[in-house]
Amino acid sequence: MKYPKILAVFLAAAALFTLPALASAMPVGNPAVPEPAKAVDLERYLGRWYELARYENRFEKDCEGVTATYSKRDGGGVNVVNACQKNEVGGPSKIAKGRAKVVEGSQNAKLKVTFFWPFFGNYWVLDRDDDYSWAIVGEPSGKYLWILTREAIPAPEKVEMLKSRAAALGYDMKMLRMTKHAPD
Repeated sequence: MKYPKILAVFLAAAALFTLPALASAMPVGNPAVPEPAKAVDLERYLGRWYELARYENRFEKDCEGVTATYSKRDGGGVNVVNACQKNEVGGPSKIAKGRAKVVEGSQNAKLKVTFFWPFFGNYWVLDRDDDYSWAIVGEPSGKYLWILTREAIPAPEKVEMLKSRAAALGYDMKMLRMTKHAPD
């Protein structure tokens, strides 16, 4: 019969024309992520960070009250503990534990992070304050962005300044999702 062959050709043609249209409709992030602007002193970077905003991603779906806590690993590297509250501030906690290693020659501004060994992802500290009160984190594809602060709810002026800095790095602010936190 010729119909199965014709159907297969039709489906292949439909996929050929439909998939690019779907892909272009999906957010892809920043096509040209800049190199990190400054070296990172890991000792000063360690500790708790609050996620001010992010590009939405599947592993943080419906997360509020997001924190990331970094500590030294015995034998080198960094422990990573990401926590969020599902669906709303005060919701059930979700915790992910991982580890990171510094990319050689990056002045500690690029790390490789894993939550599911042996798979590592890029974690680049693209910009940060001199006093380590905020950081803008991304990775080479531009699909991920995190704006981190040391305080759960920074002043509105700081929020606007950080959004402007992320925009200056080429990130699309329409894709930015603000994270809710309970007041301290």
